[in-house]
Amino acid sequence: MRKIAYLFGGLAAAGAGTYLVVYLYRWQWQRAMLCGVLLLVVEVMLLGIVLLGRLTRIEDRLRDSDRRQRELAARQEDALARLRGAPESAADPGRFRWLEDPAERTYVFVPVLMVTGVLLSGLAWVVQRIASATARPAERRLAGRLAVLTAPDPASPDDLEDLADLPPYGVRRDRRRTVRTAAVGTLGVALLGGLVVGLAHFTQTREENADDSAATSVVVRVDMRGPDVTTQRRALAAEQVWERCRDSTSVPLRHATLGDLGDGLYAGVVRPALTDHDRMRLRGCLEDATLERAHLTVVGIGDADTDDD
Repeated sequence: MRKIAYLFGGLAAAGAGTYLVVYLYRWQWQRAMLCGVLLLVVEVMLLGIVLLGRLTRIEDRLRDSDRRQRELAARQEDALARLRGAPESAADPGRFRWLEDPAERTYVFVPVLMVTGVLLSGLAWVVQRIASATARPAERRLAGRLAVLTAPDPASPDDLEDLADLPPYGVRRDRRRTVRTAAVGTLGVALLGGLVVGLAHFTQTREENADDSAATSVVVRVDMRGPDVTTQRRALAAEQVWERCRDSTSVPLRHATLGDLGDGLYAGVVRPALTDHDRMRLRGCLEDATLERAHLTVVGIGDADTDDD
């Protein structure tokens, strides 16, 4: 599903970006802004999909990390228990053999030995308490170090898959991937730079050689939508668009009038004659979607001499 969203989002972004460049080249600013807004919306949508996928992967990694921490803690406790466990030794039957002597035999040093044993036992208990209190953190640290060296649990194959995905120790990373990434990045930057430079070249206003013709004639057709389309509304729409486009050329159209030819056709005469760049700007301004329920189409534009009717 995510790949389908990436596919449709990429196609929509490519289409919006293409028409954005086309409308900028044609000097149709309203349509260019609409395509720019659509491109921005698609980019935000793609960014949201990417961020959602990244957050999902981060949650999965945190969940796996918690599981591994629990397993590591269990291994640490196991190693700590093994360190603390003492090996069982066989009981020494001859440890207190003097107690097995006949009862009629007495020894003078028995009371002294008992008192000394009590004192030594107390001293040994104090030493054992001090040793256990001071040696516990060292044992836990040692158990934590040894837990890393323990074998993974055979019941969880995820650890084995993670170990299989890791590269061998001492092997360098694939340089081809780095070279490929650098090449793609360089190509993308070059294409973006070429697009910006080319678009600036096509849309900038520059001085051009004056046309030898006396005037430029423009014929437009007005198409309107709606139930109340009349000749007066069509003429009003044509006048509004024409007046708005008077300042779209490098030379303001001061003495340019628009006449009605009938059947939705209108003609205008511009003096002095427009250059090729100004013609493109005037055509783009007239055909841009700036008026509600009205659309102007430039039927023809060309030079006119002084002796033309």
